[in-house]
Amino acid sequence: MGLVGFSLVVFTYYTIWVIVLPFVDSSHILHSYFLPREYAVILPAVAGLLLVLLVGTFIAVVMWKSRKPAKKTD
Repeated sequence: MGLVGFSLVVFTYYTIWVIVLPFVDSSHILHSYFLPREYAVILPAVAGLLLVLLVGTFIAVVMWKSRKPAKKTD
């Protein structure tokens, strides 16, 4: 239940940050609660790259451990 709540908070924060904030005046107090807009692209890109790296590493480790030793033919 905690992960669902955390995901809901992150989704709501990001949605307001990306969709609503560009239409709010830049001098409004709401802007002080959010990071600069550049991070709206950088953070998901870094998270995606880390996800791909972790999945690739997991697949490589599983394949390495499950490989069968080569049979000797004399």
